Amino acid sequence: MLRFYNTLSRKIEDFKPIDPAKVGIYTCGPTVYREVHIGNLRTYLASDILRRALVYNGYRVIHVKNITDVGHMRATEDHHHVQIDPIIEEALKSGKTPQQIAERFTKIYLEDEKKINILPATINPKASEHIKEMIAIISILIKKGFAYETDGTVYFDVKKFKNYGLLSGNTLDKMDNLFKAVRISFETDKKDSIDFALWKKAEPDRLMKWDSPWGAGFPGWHIECSAMSIKYLGDKFDIHTGGEDLVFPHHEDEIAQSEAAAGQKFVNYWVHGGYLLIEGEKMSRSKRNVYTISEIEKKGFEALSFRYLAMTVHYKAKMNFTWDGLDAAQTALNNLRNIVSDWDKPKIGCAEYEEKFLEAVNDDLNMPKALAVVWDLVKSDYPTSAKAESLFKFDKVLGLDLENIKKTKKTEEKIPDEVLELVKEREKLRRKKRFHLSDQIRHKIKKLGFDIEDKKDGSTEIKKI
Repeated sequence: MLRFYNTLSRKIEDFKPIDPAKVGIYTCGPTVYREVHIGNLRTYLASDILRRALVYNGYRVIHVKNITDVGHMRATEDHHHVQIDPIIEEALKSGKTPQQIAERFTKIYLEDEKKINILPATINPKASEHIKEMIAIISILIKKGFAYETDGTVYFDVKKFKNYGLLSGNTLDKMDNLFKAVRISFETDKKDSIDFALWKKAEPDRLMKWDSPWGAGFPGWHIECSAMSIKYLGDKFDIHTGGEDLVFPHHEDEIAQSEAAAGQKFVNYWVHGGYLLIEGEKMSRSKRNVYTISEIEKKGFEALSFRYLAMTVHYKAKMNFTWDGLDAAQTALNNLRNIVSDWDKPKIGCAEYEEKFLEAVNDDLNMPKALAVVWDLVKSDYPTSAKAESLFKFDKVLGLDLENIKKTKKTEEKIPDEVLELVKEREKLRRKKRFHLSDQIRHKIKKLGFDIEDKKDGSTEIKKI
């Protein structure tokens, strides 16, 4: 049985779906004002592995992953600094509309997910297309006494929701003690400092705003995900995923407003991925260590190598990204492909290893252990046809696209070992940006009668001249 860690209960639980016929998953998607970084993508990979594991166990999955194309920010709450909403800021800088910015970066984001073989979501709802649903939930909360309106802004009255804090541990008594030290209300129109905005009054010249019963405005951050998840998965669904940075306040506030509106439990299982560090440090634009898939490719790596690297660390653990680590992942992926390209056509699989792989996957998505099973299978004495059958089955979870390897045994035999070694050496030099030396090796390869073509996905094709 599939088991994974539930942040709500703080323990690993057996998965039991609400409806055995289908499983509903909601993943908090990107805010599309710039390229998503590899920390975001690590979180989306964890959700992808979970989805693949569910399908591997025979479930049908409906996966909803939103696109936040509506800004929810204005001046910072202490009013000492003005922080323009990032989508609007990018639009102003580039001379484009917020919608054009959102469309551009949504396209790049979806392309990045495709490059690392994340399965497309069943539905990618956009926040801008669900304003009516947000307003409907806010209206219910006001009617039930869980929300109040002040001069065009609507707040959720946190103290009216007695179960607040069960997900994060930031319960009402702890929040109260926290704010006693700083009793000044950050937003003077709130009843209490811990209340959060459901709908915000728009500034007169704001680029993105909508009409509402409370005047022109725009939605708060948390209400967007509640509205989109409930519309497509219902008032109560199976699994909600995201990065651990979203546990509080985002997911805590989602629970409060959703359960207050519907009068029942919102989500059964909350699954959160761990942080990604860069060379042991937190990602920061000031440190210039925020990397994207396009930057990985510019350094000569294949995007799919990041997927392999992410699977070498448990999804809940902190992951320390290094370029040496990515290089090792690329090498391991290339070695795996080279080995598989020599195997015979798949036949009856290896039950022993299939059992071990399923056990690893179902043990809280233990992909490092699953990869160890893969390499044990590869090194085993089973016939290559049997190993191929099992490995291609495993790849339904791994997502390494092993069945679509273009290189065949016949092609391999035509390419001399000397050429293959030179190609490997050139790849290493390109990753280190030593392009002058890599070009020299390319000329050596040409003298041996072969040419190489660098593909957009980071792979290299060897052709006989």
